Amino acid sequence: MTAHSPEIKATGTEVTQAFDEFARTFDVFRETNDDRLRQIESRMSSDVVTEEKLSRIDRGLDEAKARLDQLALKARRPHLESADEHKAIRLTPHQTAFRSYMRTGEALALKEIEEKALSVGSGPDGGFLVPVGAEREILQRMTALSPIRAISTVREISGGQLKKAYVASGPVSGWTAETATATQTASPILADLTFPAMELYAMPSATQTLLDDAAVDIEQWIADEIQASFAEKESQAFVAGDGINKPKGFITYPTVANANWTWGNIGTVVSGLDGGFAVANPQDALVNLVYAVKSSYRQNGTFVMNRQTQATVRRMKDGQGQYIWQPPSAIGAQATLMSFPVVESEDMPNIATDSLSIAFGDFRRGYLVVDRMGVRILRDPYSAKPYVLFYTTKRVGGGVQDFDAIKLMKFGDA
Repeated sequence: MTAHSPEIKATGTEVTQAFDEFARTFDVFRETNDDRLRQIESRMSSDVVTEEKLSRIDRGLDEAKARLDQLALKARRPHLESADEHKAIRLTPHQTAFRSYMRTGEALALKEIEEKALSVGSGPDGGFLVPVGAEREILQRMTALSPIRAISTVREISGGQLKKAYVASGPVSGWTAETATATQTASPILADLTFPAMELYAMPSATQTLLDDAAVDIEQWIADEIQASFAEKESQAFVAGDGINKPKGFITYPTVANANWTWGNIGTVVSGLDGGFAVANPQDALVNLVYAVKSSYRQNGTFVMNRQTQATVRRMKDGQGQYIWQPPSAIGAQATLMSFPVVESEDMPNIATDSLSIAFGDFRRGYLVVDRMGVRILRDPYSAKPYVLFYTTKRVGGGVQDFDAIKLMKFGDA
């Protein structure tokens, strides 16, 4: 990554216009899809021209939604400091030392601060912790950009891993009268789930000219540079990571038909057709997926799928002729599927034979993200002259913590 000009914050007018454009595009989509469905009902197939038109509108709808999301995200960001504002802010000793290190490489003040604090965040391979405010800003931006992080439980730790106990076999329970002798119950069987924090890195670069510019907020700049890279990499891992030097993704755990579900596996529901939805009543598979999740989890349920899969379910109607996918009702809101929010994750697989392309469940209870305290930066002015490289690392882990809270749709008939 290289240094770039600060992004201009989106205005409320731009966001409103993007929302209106998205709403108009969806109206055209519904009209065109209704024509397609009428053609299928009357002659058992749809017109090629109609299919091509619907595909173009699908792409336009996705592009309009992406633009809306991007503008809404920019509108929520704190504004960049002007030169006058920058001068008026009273910096903490850590911020002053950090900015001096980033601009000039002077590390003595940072070393003294971290020695006094007995910091647990600096690693043996060197580097210094960014100030707390900058770390908080980075995490907030990653939450906004990383779809799975945004819907999962996030725990901050100071060590290399988090161990969480779970009951593999709960105690037997029963009813008894007030004065009756209660039968002794079996003891619960406890086991550990371990969530190690793996190292995620990015290496933004800057010219010395940019670093010498007193109007540039160094903490803001580093957050701008690494946010997308960190969010993209961790999002991939939270969905499909193999657990080797990265978090373990929820679709990579062992799966089993939901009727035969046991702890340690993710339950699956079939779509009814290899590589697709059943021709007749395709929405029934989504209903089955929702009700495969227990009611205690279902009330906080969320669908997770990629853009291509969402384009497929967007065409479906329920038994009353109503579209089961609905666009966001307001700026900043999410699209819904059968009244449940839809999170778009491009790391979910496309629909194919036996693919696990749709997830549904309570991800807050089902998936755990582990953040080790501290974002560390090592300045390197030598490897890419005349640019200065900043080797930036953060330790992140993740994995399923409740195997009954998340269910997957398997695109097959058995």
